[in-house]
Amino acid sequence: MSSTSAERLAQQEITAEQSYVDNVYERLDESAKMARSLVAEGFARGHIGNEGGLVERDAMVFQATKRISALNAAHDGLVFGRLNLLAGESRYIGRIGVRDENRDVIVVDWRAPAAALFYQATAQDPAGVIRRRVLRCSGDKVIGVEDDLLDADNASDDLVIIGEGALLASLGRARDSTMHSVVATIQKEQDEAIRAPSRGATTIGGGPGTGKTVVALHRAAYLLYNDRRRFESGGVLVVGPSNVFMNYIERVLPSLGETSVTLRSLGEVVDGVKSVRHDEPIAAAAKGSVRMVDVLGHAVTAAQPGEPNAFRFFYKDDVLRLDERSLFRIRRNLLGNGMKRNRAYSKAPEHLIDALWNQVSGERALEKGKEGFVDEIATNDSFVDFVEAWWPPLDAIEVWRTLGDRIKQYARGAFNHDELRALRASWRFDAASGDPAIEDVPLIDELRYLLGEVLSESDDEYDAPKQLMSFERREREDRDEKLQATKSIDDDGFAHVLVDEAQDLSPMQWRMLGRRGRYASWTIVGDEAQSSWPHPAESATARAKALDGKPEHAFRLSTNYRNSAEIYDFASDVARIAVPNPDLPDAVRHTGEMPNHVLVTAAEALASLIATIEEMAGRAEGTIPVVAPVADRARLAGPIGETLASYDGRVKLLEGLDTKGLEFDGVIVVDPDAITDESPSGWRTLYVVLTRATQLLTTVGTTDRWLQRLR
Repeated sequence: MSSTSAERLAQQEITAEQSYVDNVYERLDESAKMARSLVAEGFARGHIGNEGGLVERDAMVFQATKRISALNAAHDGLVFGRLNLLAGESRYIGRIGVRDENRDVIVVDWRAPAAALFYQATAQDPAGVIRRRVLRCSGDKVIGVEDDLLDADNASDDLVIIGEGALLASLGRARDSTMHSVVATIQKEQDEAIRAPSRGATTIGGGPGTGKTVVALHRAAYLLYNDRRRFESGGVLVVGPSNVFMNYIERVLPSLGETSVTLRSLGEVVDGVKSVRHDEPIAAAAKGSVRMVDVLGHAVTAAQPGEPNAFRFFYKDDVLRLDERSLFRIRRNLLGNGMKRNRAYSKAPEHLIDALWNQVSGERALEKGKEGFVDEIATNDSFVDFVEAWWPPLDAIEVWRTLGDRIKQYARGAFNHDELRALRASWRFDAASGDPAIEDVPLIDELRYLLGEVLSESDDEYDAPKQLMSFERREREDRDEKLQATKSIDDDGFAHVLVDEAQDLSPMQWRMLGRRGRYASWTIVGDEAQSSWPHPAESATARAKALDGKPEHAFRLSTNYRNSAEIYDFASDVARIAVPNPDLPDAVRHTGEMPNHVLVTAAEALASLIATIEEMAGRAEGTIPVVAPVADRARLAGPIGETLASYDGRVKLLEGLDTKGLEFDGVIVVDPDAITDESPSGWRTLYVVLTRATQLLTTVGTTDRWLQRLR
């Protein structure tokens, strides 16, 4: 067949499919109109004037608004697949399900059992599918079709087959700044992971480019579809390594019809805390270590900075004293039997008063009895001020801010000299910037749970004597103003927790996520060869504790769809240095573009880097990162800033860890030797960076020791 005939035939097929798609969008518009009318009706019912009308209004508006959001999110490329089955049936597959005016299904939701054949049928096992067609759409317009003929023996003579297959056609397309759904090109081994049982923990492993992240996100959408009541009411939490990564993936779930999932980077897991920067490697490793649990425990039970160490009170003929030793004993009693600091807040006045009353010996004082003593001291300004200064409610963030000055005292030998120096330096930086590092967020979370919440009069455990009630009420307003991160620590549970780049999590981060997934099912995505955490055994123990014995279902993805074989064959050599026996998938795509390595003098480095950026940006249509060592990123930002700005955000300056989970048309790596030297996980970081490139890869350095190790 001539190329002209093939193009004409393809256009005829596109026109035929467009007719069907137009009908689907007409039904979609009708559904949207109906949902909007329900919103209007719901608000009208709110005018009934009774509580039942308001409840009915809220429920109707909530459900209708959700439906509108789902319809809007799925609008672009709604219909993406078609199956031609043995029985002569055509089955269309889409991002959400659509019915016609007779309630007959005209588009099957990709998560429904009826759509499973679209992903699971193969040429070896067609399962009743003759042709699988992918519709490429821009908005509501069909712009191309790609066919897979799965059962040639049963295909009719007039069945048209177009293109080279949807998967290979999609691999070479330019990347932009966001991840897109691959719902039309999911492969069989990926689909099996997506549709795995919901209970326990599903682990998705495999090397770079195997689609682990996007498979996990599709799995979240699948779980919500199959058991919406459980997962929507309990919540689905998706956790990724960085804000850059979360911005990259944020469109995937809405495009699959899901808008009710919570997406957070590791720096945002704790409500009210947001961090976007990492500590230096030594400090990061120390803060992430499980040794920090004891350090934080000592911090919340110790006397706090500025706390008074003595109190004196004149009562009748007696001088009553509380010295440092007696205050230590009271502190120990308050925190006995595992009592948390803030939960003991309401009990502190009673313990202090008991210690003072035990010193009363004068006749006039004894005549009044303890009740009279309590009446007087509970309203005494000096005692009220002392209690508030000695046992104030503590906020986790405020305690965290004081740790740097006392880290050696609290550590009690847990860290060596270099670690202590790095930790103190990190807190000095935090004090200057006012913001925590990503590695501080799980410490703040740990402090929240160690401190606990302040009991109120409505709590069962609140048992203050009646004489102290007025004292408690007077202090409550000041107390509530001081508390920030200690609030609502019992509402962190989710029904499902999805963790991407799990190989990077420190033990403290696993503890933080474990609290949120105590009763949840899990999806855990990772690849050990790409880990930036230097102590995997310690992290594995924390991971097991977070999962708390939940059964695990393991899936391995074996095909690298991202990298060209030329790039991945080279990156594989780096992986073999990074870890023993790395998981190396098979790269299926060839471009003929070999990695390029530029070795220059220090004087030539900047000009060579700018020339490399311009050359690659001229050849690649999509996004390109310039990946520099952590220490060099700030130094390079100024000299190459004008060059980067000229490409309207398509070319960005990043650190190695910023590229986690992302992919780009081309990658430029600055000074690979410095990247391998900057941390114990430097070789693994370099492996990550190299495997972000889909088409072009260039390194620019003044040394080539790293290349010599590969030869």
